Amino acid sequence: MLDIRAIRQQPDVFKAKLKRKKVDPAEIDRLLEADAKWRDALTEVERLKALRNQTSEAIARKKRQGEDASEDIARMREVSDRIQALDEEVRVLEREVRDLLLALPNVPHDSVPDGESEDDNPVIKTWGEIPQFSFEPKPHWEIAEALDIVDSERAVKITGSRFVLYKGLGARLERALANFMLDFHVERHGYTEMFPAFIANEESLIGTGNLPKFGDEMFKIEGLPYYLIPTAEVPLTNYYRDEILSADQLPVKFAGYSACFRSEAGSAGKDTRGLIRLHQFQKVELVNLCLPEQSYEVLEQLTREAEAVLEALELPYRRIEICTGDLGAKDAKKYDIEVWLPAQNRYREISSCTNFEDYQARRANLRFRREERGKPEFVHTLNGSGLAIGRTVAAILENYQQEDGSVVIPRALVPYMGGIERIAKG
Repeated sequence: MLDIRAIRQQPDVFKAKLKRKKVDPAEIDRLLEADAKWRDALTEVERLKALRNQTSEAIARKKRQGEDASEDIARMREVSDRIQALDEEVRVLEREVRDLLLALPNVPHDSVPDGESEDDNPVIKTWGEIPQFSFEPKPHWEIAEALDIVDSERAVKITGSRFVLYKGLGARLERALANFMLDFHVERHGYTEMFPAFIANEESLIGTGNLPKFGDEMFKIEGLPYYLIPTAEVPLTNYYRDEILSADQLPVKFAGYSACFRSEAGSAGKDTRGLIRLHQFQKVELVNLCLPEQSYEVLEQLTREAEAVLEALELPYRRIEICTGDLGAKDAKKYDIEVWLPAQNRYREISSCTNFEDYQARRANLRFRREERGKPEFVHTLNGSGLAIGRTVAAILENYQQEDGSVVIPRALVPYMGGIERIAKG
């Protein structure tokens, strides 16, 4: 959520910044108009409450002195009726202002490149050698099916489309990657390991910016104000919601493993096979809470921490910087990390690392103090995938496939596979 006071002071600045995200400047005018009405109504009701207090004192004084107070009493009834009506008007206008604020996206950082779509995202880093095969590389779903480590057909029978079942060494590979990634970030990068609930309430989803805008992309539990989480970002970011931290508690670094649930609204016909776009997938999420002046340094560090996992697994990747036309509503600046998939002959996203600045913190009322009696400030929040596990499985199957149909396990992962170095038929 943006700072309404800052918008009041510099409306043209916010119009210009949000225009880079294709937001109509009239949205700012609409917000400021509602805000002015709310403040006018609030000022008037406070004036009338002060008048009511004065009138009540005058009535009490006249009664003590035996004077007639009937005119004052009649006037106080009128004032009380007007106060009651204004109180309701203030509540309605305050909700309207909040709803308009919640609907506005975050402003992009000045360093974000302009662009119309993902086609305009510049590549800023490439790592690793693209594997060369003496045979036609197969897509990961064909490899998994031949090795009998992933079962899509029975998953569809049990649940529906866009679900999979891992089995045998496929299940072990999924589990090994989760353990490897958590150990990697805890031991090397200083994260605190978290295992969050997979259900969150509406307040938490508002706090991270998933609601109200992206409600159709999530699974709501019927009859209850709860949702299945789209990512561990939601519970981890909300861990300190409505609390005030001390500056010496920052930065906070959480690494959380969870299942993630997404409706994939609007993805009909896209990635209908394999592990790329599922309704349920597992992920290790990295969440950072930090001092505002440190957040862009933290963004670079966070992105390197996610990339380091791919380097340890010896998987080729590239980093792209997201342009304004492809930047998410709550993002101030974002990098995508894309892993190479040989069968598709292209890179595919495996992690997004984002600085939200204070956009989420304002919604979650997540603050800190620099001094014991200092004025509370909003922290800056960041998150990144470290990594999406299903997509990592897909990348391993495709990049490490052998001509005989087997798949070599990356060296760093062998200890987590109990010493197994290869997945082969049978």
